[in-house]
Amino acid sequence: MREALRKKYIPMTETIYYTLLSVVIPRHGYAIMQHVSSLTKGRILLGTGTLYTMVGRLTSDGMIRVLPDSEKKTYQITEAGLELLWEETRRLELQLKDGRKILSGGVFPVL
Repeated sequence: MREALRKKYIPMTETIYYTLLSVVIPRHGYAIMQHVSSLTKGRILLGTGTLYTMVGRLTSDGMIRVLPDSEKKTYQITEAGLELLWEETRRLELQLKDGRKILSGGVFPVL
């Protein structure tokens, strides 16, 4: 994977993270919006402008691709996108582990 992509996408915004999760299986734009909303229980609501700007950038960067021969424009994560998604997931797991340790009093007492 190119270092430039890593620098550009790590750390990821929540909207990019959840969009990439959504296109692990092929989805068209409206289905991505619905999946993100469902997955986050309505905490993240993607607007069409936000979504299509983001998928345009993710496509041009090779993180996702448009599937050929689909009735609606359908997107799927690429190998590079999947690699970065895994990297970000591991980074978030470590961050969460550190936060829980600190907040539970495991390293420093909570004030």
